[in-house]
Amino acid sequence: MRVVFVEKSNGPERLVCDAEVIFEAEAGPLAGMKLVSFSVWRSVEGELFVSLPARPYEAGGERRFYDLLRSVHGDAADGKRVRDWIKEQYAAQPPPLPEEAAPSRRSPALDRRGGFL
Repeated sequence: MRVVFVEKSNGPERLVCDAEVIFEAEAGPLAGMKLVSFSVWRSVEGELFVSLPARPYEAGGERRFYDLLRSVHGDAADGKRVRDWIKEQYAAQPPPLPEEAAPSRRSPALDRRGGFL
């Protein structure tokens, strides 16, 4: 299992990047799959924190969130362990290249017929 970090240039101000958990070598139905919707954020004080995938819903006129990644045992420490692991993986990655040295992330151009140039 590994984490891939996806930079967002047009995201909210404190969003550092999105993260995807990739299931690689594991045997079984999750092999070759990825779990998306993790996000790495920076607080006003500069501290990193991770948000887990959740689905919004309304209850009594109030917006709430249903966590999609939950502990089998109901232990909140399990979610903290996942958040800490993602932060450790982010801290271990090499720093990003300066923008002028980084490869272009532009999408391939399309011609008028919808084909790629």
